[in-house]
Parts: sequence; C-alpha cells; structure tokens
Amino acid sequence: MLTIVNRQLLLETIQNLTRAVATKATIPVLEGIYIEAKEGKLKLIAYNLELGMTKEIEATVKEEGTIVINAKMLSEMVRRLSGVNVTLSSDDKLLCKIESDKTVFELMGMNPNDFPELPEVDESYGVTIPSDVLKDMVRQTIFSIAQPEYGKPIYTGLLFDIKDRKLTVVGVDGSRLAVRKEKIDYDGNISFIVAGRAIGEVVKIVKDNEKTVTINVGKRHFGVTVDGYTIISRIMEGEFINYEKIVNNSYSTVVTANAKDIASIIERISLVINDQLRTPVRCFMARNEFIFSCVTPLGKAIDSCECEIDGNEIEIGFNSKFLVEALKATECEEVKLNFNGPLSPMLILPTKGDSFVYIVMPMMLRSDER
Repeated sequence: MLTIVNRQLLLETIQNLTRAVATKATIPVLEGIYIEAKEGKLKLIAYNLELGMTKEIEATVKEEGTIVINAKMLSEMVRRLSGVNVTLSSDDKLLCKIESDKTVFELMGMNPNDFPELPEVDESYGVTIPSDVLKDMVRQTIFSIAQPEYGKPIYTGLLFDIKDRKLTVVGVDGSRLAVRKEKIDYDGNISFIVAGRAIGEVVKIVKDNEKTVTINVGKRHFGVTVDGYTIISRIMEGEFINYEKIVNNSYSTVVTANAKDIASIIERISLVINDQLRTPVRCFMARNEFIFSCVTPLGKAIDSCECEIDGNEIEIGFNSKFLVEALKATECEEVKLNFNGPLSPMLILPTKGDSFVYIVMPMMLRSDER
C-alpha cells in the first residue's frame, strides 16, 4: 500500500473512529484501525464488536492495499507530524511507514484478514429525525441509563418508541426514569433499544449544520450515516420497562417551582456530601416554601426557595445527583413536581404539554439527619 492524504483530514477521521476502538482487548487487532487504499479513496474502519464506525476520505492512491494499525499509535504519530500531507505505506511483511516532511515513523501493522467484518443492516426501516431534536432527546435521557456494572444489561440502552407520528426516547436505571417525546414525520410504528454508548457517539459526531439524521433499523443492528461516517451497532434484546404504565395521574401534592433555582440550591447544600456518604437531601414543602437541608459528618446545610403548593405538606428525601440531573435535563424555567407521599416516586413534568417526564425514586430519611 502507498497513499498520500491530507494530514488534518486523516487526523480528524482517526480521532472520531477511536470512539469505536476497543481498549485492552484480548484480540489485539480490535485495538487497531483497518485501512484500505483503493481507487482514490482511503477507507478507515474501527470495530470493537459492539460499535463499528467507517469513513472514506479522498487520497492519492499510488499502490492499493490494506493494513491494520494500532489506533492509539497512529493517532499520536499523525497528530505530532508537521506537514500538510501524510504518506502511508506498508509492505508484505506488515511494516508500516508514516511520513511527513522530514519525519518518518515505522511500526509493525497487523494482518487485515484478522479484522472482523462489519455487520450489515438488513431489511432496514429508515427513520429520519431532525438532528437538533435527536441531539436534545438523547442528551436529556442518556444520563438516566444504567451503568454496565449495575442493574439489568437492557437498561444500559435507550428505548426509541415511535407511534402515531411521535418519537419517545426512554432511559431508566432502576432508581430514576427519563422520558422525552417529540412529533416527527414518520407514519410507521417501530420500537427498538440501542446501546447508550452507541447512540451517544452518534450525536457527538452530528455537526450543527446537519439538518437531519436517518437511523436505519434492521433485525439485529441499526446504522446511522452522519457527515460521511457510517456508524453501526447492535439492537439490544430484552424486556424494557413499560414506561406508559408508570405515570400516575392522581397526586396528593403538586408543587410548581423554578427548576434552575432548585438545582442550584441542591448543588450548594450537596457540598457536605461526598462519594462515600450516600446521605439524602431532605426536602420539606409547606406554605408555599420549598426547604432543603442536609446533615452529614462533614457538616450541615440548609436553603430554601418560593414555590406554589397544591395539596398536602410533604417531607421527602432524594439522591442529590439524581435530582439535579433530572431538573437540569428539563431545560425549563418552571416545572411541576408531583408527589404521592414520602415513599412514592416523584414526577417532574412540564407546566404545559407532555414533552418530558422525569421520575426519581425517594430515599429513606432518618430522624438523626435533621
């Protein structure tokens, strides 16, 4: 293989593809990027067996060929070069050369025949979503998915549920749930679960000038083409929570308050909480006042803000991180907080419409935490 390519274009492509490169893999080739030089194009592929990414860029191909190069080494070498163009070459013994101006790097490549084949999205349904809508919906739900080491594996993904020309995106981890809804131009009904990491990487690549993003959904995989990148990942299988049955329409206490004010207060009083102390924030609502307090071995904090209360007084405790993330995700001035007692979940809703629902489970309060 012998090819010449623009250094900046190559570097940008490599850095994006590293999102799909395996780290500390038992199969070394998964830590590399597959490179194919052919017919005036340089095709680069990264695939960690869960997430795959590929892109073709313009290049001057003097000798066609394929090679796999360690992604971390390749990225660092190309980044530190100073020339406008980079010459990539490899021989039959898999020795690679990376050259620019007077700089020459040599390193051993890996056999391209050992690189796994990227899956294809078969019998796909194409769902086109405005890019800003997709980015907002993922950002406002992905924080609530389960981490791989906790909970059910299916909850490490986001549910995409489309029906009646409305897209609903849902994330849940057992202690909280996030639901975002938006109208879209799609007539069919389709529901699928995608890995949170995969769809998170998709929205990171979407540029501001992209108007729409099309998600192609097959039986086992989904694919997205964004800015010349093709991103492929598997559809997750399993039983997801029935989010529609969770939302109760009857509440004993409804509080209307400023979401940003509450989030700021909780962040302030949480300074007396550290990672080792799972102390809840105590919330007391009465007489149109929202009082927050927290007592830990590190200290004590109390703060309050005005609110509108309809119903019974209530005292309830929450994980401060979960509550702040949900409030910030609303991106609203005012929200409604619905309660059914100190042991029932709290719902965060918009004051008008149904564009989002955030549910946070309460934490037990002890008398010695006053």
